[in-house]
Amino acid sequence: MTMAYILIVNPLILSDAGMDFGAVFTATALSSIVAILVMAFYANYPFALAPGMGLNAFFAYTVVLQMGYSWEFALTAVLIEGIIFILMSFVNVREAIINSIPINLKHAVSVGIGLFIAFIGLTGAGVVKTGNGTIVALGDLTAAAPLLALLGIVITGFLLAKKVKGALLFGILATTIIGIPMGVTQWPGWNLISAPPSLSPIFFKFDFANIFTFDMLVVVFTFLFVDVFDTVGTLIGVSSKANMLDKEGKLPRAKQALFADAIGTTVGACLGTSTVTTYVESASGVAEGGRTGLTALSTGAMFAIALFLSPLFIMIPSAATAPALVLVGLFMMSPIKNIDLDDFTEAIPAFLTIIMMPLGYSIADGIVFGIVSYVLLKLFTGKGGKVSPILYILAVLFVLKFLVH
Repeated sequence: MTMAYILIVNPLILSDAGMDFGAVFTATALSSIVAILVMAFYANYPFALAPGMGLNAFFAYTVVLQMGYSWEFALTAVLIEGIIFILMSFVNVREAIINSIPINLKHAVSVGIGLFIAFIGLTGAGVVKTGNGTIVALGDLTAAAPLLALLGIVITGFLLAKKVKGALLFGILATTIIGIPMGVTQWPGWNLISAPPSLSPIFFKFDFANIFTFDMLVVVFTFLFVDVFDTVGTLIGVSSKANMLDKEGKLPRAKQALFADAIGTTVGACLGTSTVTTYVESASGVAEGGRTGLTALSTGAMFAIALFLSPLFIMIPSAATAPALVLVGLFMMSPIKNIDLDDFTEAIPAFLTIIMMPLGYSIADGIVFGIVSYVLLKLFTGKGGKVSPILYILAVLFVLKFLVH
């Protein structure tokens, strides 16, 4: 339920690029199901996958609307990215990246993601907004949507305090129902079941004519960069929260987990949707006690049901999912207790990782600030020998990326 919004938001964003809304709805659900099945049975982790937020915005608003390319061109870039990820899975590149990140930064990623998704929830519901004369400010708390979101936080918080199983789910449902008389929840009537919309307008629609252009290279690289570090950040953050990292801070079966989103991205491109990635909302399943692929499988089953219940998912307002995101953000904060705040070469990179995720509105950028500052501080304080060679390579690539950009 905490990630069900993607079934509506992804089609809305990609339809701005000229794609068929109904077809993208079906592609979103199907690509999620495929990726989740791989995660459940091959990796056996409680992580759910779907087309990633941010990546879909880059697809629609940058590649198509700003750069002027067709959505078929953008889909081709996603297909190439997925194939590259599959190849990378065989040579353990992404697994090596995960294992090279220091344990304090891994804990910081979890905390940063917590703040980030809480911020997403609050802005989506209008509790926080872009301010006049300030960077951010409180929204109109007397308006229906922000008021409903705050009410939902209290309701869900009460259920959590009483240790009610499924508190997040019941909080979303209760808030959605309360939103009906408030005018926030739009009741779709009793016609709640419908056949999935056809994929034909977007299925296997690729533009291979521009595959060897420089712009294609730039677009593919950007998709790769954002997806790698969003996925790595999410896996590390949620795994840290769930105590799934081993004594060395490594994630067992990371290769299998990364393979799931590589398959999801490749299949998703063929079906007609943007990059599929591991979802930070998986933290809500972990918070409820999920530790195995059964949690992911349950989510996949819900996506399959959702294919036939599109009117219901259109009904759930962001104000009803916001409380779940805010409180999952709280759950993600607990690893902060394990961060070494006495060693400033550890504490400063951890702090920058945490704070830059919500302020930069990007999990990937938070990781960039954390890794670059970690490498520089260790190097300048004579501790550079303790830093993994992979981190040096990543730091140089990050700096080059921003210089070129």
